[in-house]
Amino acid sequence: MTSKNRVLAALGLLIAALALVAAGCGGDDGGSGVEVTALPSSSCTGLEYEGDGDPDYLIASDFPLQGSSRTQTEQIVAAIRFELETRGWKAGDYNIAFQSCDDATAQAAKWDSGKCSANGNAYAANDSVVGVIGTFNSGCAAIIIPLLNEAPDGGIAMMSPANTYPCLTVNLPGGCDASEPDKYYPTGSRNYARVAPADDYQGAFLAEFMQKQGVKSVYILNDKEAYGLGVANTTRAAAEHLGINIAGFEAWDPKASSYEALMNKIKGTDADAVFLGGLIDENGAQVIKDKVAVLGPNDGAVKLFAPDGFTTQATIDESGAASAGMFMSVAGVPIDAFTGSAAEYVQELQEGPLAGKAIDPYAIYGAQAARIVLDAIAASDGSRASIIEEMFATEVENDLLGTFGFNENGDPTNASGAVVGFTMYVATDKLETSDNFSPTPETVAAAGGK
Repeated sequence: MTSKNRVLAALGLLIAALALVAAGCGGDDGGSGVEVTALPSSSCTGLEYEGDGDPDYLIASDFPLQGSSRTQTEQIVAAIRFELETRGWKAGDYNIAFQSCDDATAQAAKWDSGKCSANGNAYAANDSVVGVIGTFNSGCAAIIIPLLNEAPDGGIAMMSPANTYPCLTVNLPGGCDASEPDKYYPTGSRNYARVAPADDYQGAFLAEFMQKQGVKSVYILNDKEAYGLGVANTTRAAAEHLGINIAGFEAWDPKASSYEALMNKIKGTDADAVFLGGLIDENGAQVIKDKVAVLGPNDGAVKLFAPDGFTTQATIDESGAASAGMFMSVAGVPIDAFTGSAAEYVQELQEGPLAGKAIDPYAIYGAQAARIVLDAIAASDGSRASIIEEMFATEVENDLLGTFGFNENGDPTNASGAVVGFTMYVATDKLETSDNFSPTPETVAAAGGK
């Protein structure tokens, strides 16, 4: 080989080496080496990134953006975007792109199992996706979690600001199928965590509040969904523990045109309360209307209670005057009860992306979930497995939802503050705070069948 050819060969090797280095860098600093590609437009917004350079990784949110829950989920998405903007679209040294994905359909006007499956498969198949913030509905989470659990390179981290179905993470005696929660984690390793307390806490809170309202006998209904049946079961167990009689326990048919026969059946039991375990989306407004038509106003002889699946302005708007006086619970404290950094954050949202809107507490849960995912990415070595490890190792101290970590199941532990607090709202023309407190450990244990 001539001297000239040796120089050219060496130059070629140097160029190739530099190309490999460049390919491994991505973005500004320590990148992924993976080209970020967009998730399908059939479910998701276009790729969003406003930082310097190119994005290294992609995170997605997965919520129902159609139907009665939309007012809440749109605020969660706005809070996630706000977190990214505040951080300059970075997580540590990594540049982060974002897409907001919809797991609802116009036809269903709520989350749809087929859409959840399609979204989950899309996340798992996209090498640039390293985190999913969602879901809102536990039934959708049950579909997506195992798909992300088996995603290549260790699975994909999933952090929910809203799921409360206990069996996603633990097996409650008498409250979960024998295959739960193991069936959601086919690899044997966990990839899912949540900042919302599970329904053993919510059931305990509901039962203790019923007791404070003087309820002696409650008829418990559910909408047949995983979430609705789960919260109905935990509320029943907690109520029994407190000495409240269970006058009946059954499901309502979400496709029925009338529930007057069901309400007349309840009338014959002399129950002084009705509990609706489920979602407003499952024809809940008609259930409320028929309850009032047969059993009278909600502040009368037969009170009406519902969990966070009903705790939205849409319940009042869709039910009209029939919703007046009904009680609806939600994890967390009311917006005006947030203090410290959370109160400052509420003000920032009111002055920024949610200006002119009443801030929903779920926006704060969404922001906390986003912070945990972004911090986990920042602390990781960039691999999916490392991000999951860092997510579970998170220790939150005096942040938006208080102080807490995560146990091996992915549930909040050693918690104080809003992450274990609950609020009861009463319906007027809007949701008005009635009470807020944390249920006792004894009632929580009873709600969980312990």
